[in-house]
Amino acid sequence: MKLLRYGPVGQEKPGMLDADGRIRDLSGVISDVTPATVTPDAIARLRAIDPASLPLVEGDPRYGVPVAGIGKFLAVGLNYADHAAEAGLPVPTEPIFFTKAISCLTGPNDPVMKPRDATKLDWEVELGAVIGTTCRYVEEADALAHVAGYVLVNDVSERGFQKERGTQWDKGKGCDTFGPTGPWLVTPDEVGDVQALDLFLDVNGIRRQTGNSARMIFSVAQCIAYVSRFITLNPGDLLITGTPPGVGEGQKPHKIFLEPGDTLRLGATGLGEQRSTVVAFA
Repeated sequence: MKLLRYGPVGQEKPGMLDADGRIRDLSGVISDVTPATVTPDAIARLRAIDPASLPLVEGDPRYGVPVAGIGKFLAVGLNYADHAAEAGLPVPTEPIFFTKAISCLTGPNDPVMKPRDATKLDWEVELGAVIGTTCRYVEEADALAHVAGYVLVNDVSERGFQKERGTQWDKGKGCDTFGPTGPWLVTPDEVGDVQALDLFLDVNGIRRQTGNSARMIFSVAQCIAYVSRFITLNPGDLLITGTPPGVGEGQKPHKIFLEPGDTLRLGATGLGEQRSTVVAFA
């Protein structure tokens, strides 16, 4: 099942994707896709609905963030060995995690804004997991059972803010529009083996990132279990799990950073694609 939210910013409606890739309106069933909608019982009720019985949404509406009211936006860094190598950093012995501001969440195809004073705007295609049941000291073997679904995320980063203005990554990770998410929340039964998903990202039509979740240092289950030792994960929380090699900072022989007018296209197996354009701070 693929759940989504569609419509203008602040006026999104809940939807479901049918077998032909068309949006079906869920607003007659639920008021929105929220943390309360992604619990196991709520997901089971939605799964019982025949998408063909729902009104068809005409046209090509904007996609919003698939879940409204995400409570926490957490991220795991340096989780692909080849990405750590391109960054010139040792392979972590434990997951490195940090927070991204909730306010940076944006629709999958919305513009990415280059912040004022930014000089090193970068891209990171990532696999995200949306939590469906509370995780607190969860064991690795049980961790994936707590996932409501998976999403595609671009962990947009400003490397100058991240690495050259103190020791805290957060300031380079949470600027407005730095969290394009979606287009869909895809339930685990449709995703299959979450450690066998291809990921890619193109900049201006040129392939920059190619990877597979099999190459993660710490699996999705390990990431969830680890983070749950320190932070309780609640339904609707979003955890992204690292990026494969090919970020702008790692390009050879010269680093490449995003500028207004640049276009991004990224995707992951079964999770859809994003297409966005970089704009200047307004």
